Amino acid sequence: MTTRCATVARNTLETQIEVSLDLDGSGQFSSITGVAFLDHMMEQIARHGLFDLSIKAKGDLHIDAHHTVEDIGITIGQALKQALGDKKGVIRYGHSYVPLDEALSRVVLDLSGRPGLEFNVAFTRDKIGEFDVELFYEFFQGLVNHSGMTLHIDNIKGRNSHHIAETIFKAFGRALRMAVTLDQRALEQMPSTKGSL
Repeated sequence: MTTRCATVARNTLETQIEVSLDLDGSGQFSSITGVAFLDHMMEQIARHGLFDLSIKAKGDLHIDAHHTVEDIGITIGQALKQALGDKKGVIRYGHSYVPLDEALSRVVLDLSGRPGLEFNVAFTRDKIGEFDVELFYEFFQGLVNHSGMTLHIDNIKGRNSHHIAETIFKAFGRALRMAVTLDQRALEQMPSTKGSL
């Protein structure tokens, strides 16, 4: 089987980022970004998706975390697109519901080649520690645009913003794991009647 790995470097005047991704990993994770809560969420993707994920980022954190968070999303999206190749044999669709105490979120995605994000999350406060929760939207928008994924994220219930965020990222990891899994009944088939994704 062809290895489904990618390493992508993205360098701008605002950020310098390198992401390594193995879709057939075991959940190994390492991250040096300077944004601690984002690192915590990226680990949820790796562990629950069973992806090996490494992120190294330097950004203009003296301004704020916006560029760093958005550009990490962009770079992960680029790595995902590269690692998937032509997508032949993948299940394509993924979904997951994840609870954490009072919080419950649903993530549904399609590796369609068409970027689209529906992000229906009402956090109960503006910050989790020092992290500005509106940056989660920017992260996923960057990832969606550069991976070519349709992504629906819905927080169904929750009071604690940390719990809400964690359910979103765990559900995303599990939904993505489902979507990138190779369908043993259709390994040589493109999962589209168009013949390409």
